[in-house]
Amino acid sequence: MSGPHDPVTAERSSERGSAGREAQMFQGSMRRRRGRGGEPTVVPDAEFRSYYGRPVLKAPVWEWKIAAYLFTGGLAAGSSVVAAGADLTGRETLRRAGWLGALGGLLASLYLLVSDLGRPERFHHMLRVAKPTSPMSVGTWILSAFGAPAGLAAVAELVPRRLRRTWPARLLRRLARPAGLAAAATAPGVASYTAVLLSHTAVPGWNEARDELPFVFTGSAAASGGGLGMLCAPVEEAGPARVFAAAGATAELAAAAVMHRRLGVVAEAHDTGRAGRLRRASEVATAAGLAGTVLLAGRSRAAGAASGLALLAGSALQRFAVFEAGMASTKDPRYVVVPQRERGATSRGS
Repeated sequence: MSGPHDPVTAERSSERGSAGREAQMFQGSMRRRRGRGGEPTVVPDAEFRSYYGRPVLKAPVWEWKIAAYLFTGGLAAGSSVVAAGADLTGRETLRRAGWLGALGGLLASLYLLVSDLGRPERFHHMLRVAKPTSPMSVGTWILSAFGAPAGLAAVAELVPRRLRRTWPARLLRRLARPAGLAAAATAPGVASYTAVLLSHTAVPGWNEARDELPFVFTGSAAASGGGLGMLCAPVEEAGPARVFAAAGATAELAAAAVMHRRLGVVAEAHDTGRAGRLRRASEVATAAGLAGTVLLAGRSRAAGAASGLALLAGSALQRFAVFEAGMASTKDPRYVVVPQRERGATSRGS
């Protein structure tokens, strides 16, 4: 039997008392909102709290591996476009660097994703169905369509010189170019689908950025792919990589600026704490890499390598910043409630 001093009874009574006090506070607020004659009066700003101190949203269980996966996937996509362009224009060193970079990024992405999922067969299970309304399902198929031809083109670069005259090696070389072009055609999907995946969650830091985040990720992927080409290829071959990197870095910085202005109150999650420090470091590295690419990389191999490293660092920091901002945005009820109220007011006004 439970009595008044029973712990369970006491806890339930405390919860009922808390709920009753919150209801009285709400009713009192409504009475203060309407003065004599029903005229509106000034009400103090609302204090956003969650029930019993618990967050409104449950934070995703993802670890840092997902942030790294976002970067390596974008690097693989950007590098494949650089490699395919180098193949068409006869730049052998740039082509080799691009395809090996794409293969490395692809293998790292698969490892990080499967490692975070915990069970490798989960990735295989997602291939049993194709669901156009699911970003995860569509992204799995895009990654699979990209991985096979990109892997074939990269393996062709690894054939030892003494075996290149054998018929399997010659066949592989003939298949490498069409496979590379197919991989480059799917690369924009690989670069952007992770942004769609994040923004289709309930996490405010990602959901509120749904319109600009794919452009941020795609520009970041191009900057990292071009940066890798500048790092690995000589100056005379790295011209397309410099153009691609500069275009990607410019698009990334512009899209990120637009996204930040449109986020409203949720921008605080991107500006403060660990996410804010990562975001500012990303902007500095990307801007420095862009300046070096435009002004110095075409004259010096060392300047090209330094600019490429800066762009790679900026791309990685940008993905980690977005990841951390999303995780932080689940901890404050304001980031959930305020955007909902603004959307409700807009819909009522229209």
